[in-house]
Amino acid sequence: MNQICRLGFAGTDARTLLSALTVSSAKSSAETSKLYRGVVVRGSSAMSKFAEKDILNWDIDFVSTSDNSVESYAGAIIKSMTDGILDYVIPMPESLFFNGIVDRIEQAGFGEKIAGLSQKGAFIEGDKIKCKKMCKKGGIPVADAWSVVDAGSFKDVLGICLDYIHRFGGAVLKYPFSAGGKGARVILNAWEIRDVYDTLMHDYRKLYKKTFRKDAWPLLIESRMSGVEISFTILVDKKGNFQILPTSMDYPERFAAPASKDNPVTGGMGSISPHPFESPALLEMVEKNIASPLIKVIREAGLLRPCVLYPGCFVSFQSDSNGKIKPVSIRVCEINIRPGEPEFQTVMRRLRNPGQLFEAMFTGNLDIVSPEVRDNQIALCVALVTGPGGPDGQKGYPWSVTKNESVVIDFPYMKKKKIQVIPAAMGYSKEKGLISDGTRVAYMNLNAEVKQASAKSKGNTAEIMRNKIYNAFTGGKIRVVPREDINGNRLALREDIGIHFEMAEKIIDD
Repeated sequence: MNQICRLGFAGTDARTLLSALTVSSAKSSAETSKLYRGVVVRGSSAMSKFAEKDILNWDIDFVSTSDNSVESYAGAIIKSMTDGILDYVIPMPESLFFNGIVDRIEQAGFGEKIAGLSQKGAFIEGDKIKCKKMCKKGGIPVADAWSVVDAGSFKDVLGICLDYIHRFGGAVLKYPFSAGGKGARVILNAWEIRDVYDTLMHDYRKLYKKTFRKDAWPLLIESRMSGVEISFTILVDKKGNFQILPTSMDYPERFAAPASKDNPVTGGMGSISPHPFESPALLEMVEKNIASPLIKVIREAGLLRPCVLYPGCFVSFQSDSNGKIKPVSIRVCEINIRPGEPEFQTVMRRLRNPGQLFEAMFTGNLDIVSPEVRDNQIALCVALVTGPGGPDGQKGYPWSVTKNESVVIDFPYMKKKKIQVIPAAMGYSKEKGLISDGTRVAYMNLNAEVKQASAKSKGNTAEIMRNKIYNAFTGGKIRVVPREDINGNRLALREDIGIHFEMAEKIIDD
């Protein structure tokens, strides 16, 4: 009889559910005496509804919590481990680490069964200034120049921005603490400085006041980094062994245009995997210049634990004499201590052995367990967000949103088209059914094989996938029903998710 290893994923967002589902359903090519079962810790009412036999019949379990506090998560995890319901758990939201979820589980005697850094080590994501200092100590490349100023002094901000625009072609203002991926604001010329500064201060003034009161408010300013933005998911075990998972590309801006005051960076509008610029040379560079020194400095600080690290980087490329491009430089812009959202969804959907990888992260065997990647597949993930309109003229995500409207999904159609729908900001009740909770309501995921023999490139394959997802959306196969129009659709999406495969093929000559 096969042993069952129960891997829990704690959180309420879509990557939590998708990770549990993939662990339960992925099939490794290697023989193993173990079965892996995914468990969602907390989740949402819509997630458990999706998993029911009469809807999608997903082979996953759920552990409930009384509320969204770290105390409730810790209590539920400790009880589940005591009762044998959970073998290991991987928290997803960064707030759990900031509030000491790992420390609480360690105190209960289950420290080797939870992934992530302690509250002491959570500064790596929670304090960008301290993280910069750690990178400097470890020899990890970052922006060419960076400064810390009093956010309340526009005069100081202006002077540094003008200097960085002159020397580096731009500056980036960063709220230095946790901001859900929305705290960085790019400035490309002098005309933008005041507007960008005012917008950032408007967004974070309350948080600054709450944290620092009358003390100086630290603001991080970096020189603009050029190149291609690529993030890397790194699994680290308790011994410091690590594995770099397949790459993915995020679409962080709300619309298909450069980030600006009217096109803000959101929590993520979609992702693709692999990143179109992924190559063996790039992964070797990441291992040498980022992963190895990062884990070394974490170990030296006494913070090493089984964990997931997610450094966001800028990579510069050059072409050789044959016109082929190669990576020549990499720099870190930020380091997260948990998987990215929605990037992790496409990464997970290309893995054949996620259960073995996660278990090896806890047992210290990542030196012998490596990722089994579906190299012949690409994965797309498209966020469906709340669009404009509503009783108060809401602008839509990520500004003001309309909530508590019915969600209608044609599940048979989605199954036929092999489109996976993962609920996010969505709830369920017997009285109302599925209900939109605003923000990023759901995701549509799709994998497809790139058939080299038929001359279908990644670009062509991605275009077919993109159209399939877009047709499901425009055909009303998933809708949030507006109060003012029962035949309408409150949802919105970005239509360009996946086009970068074709764009890359015009640059990269294989």
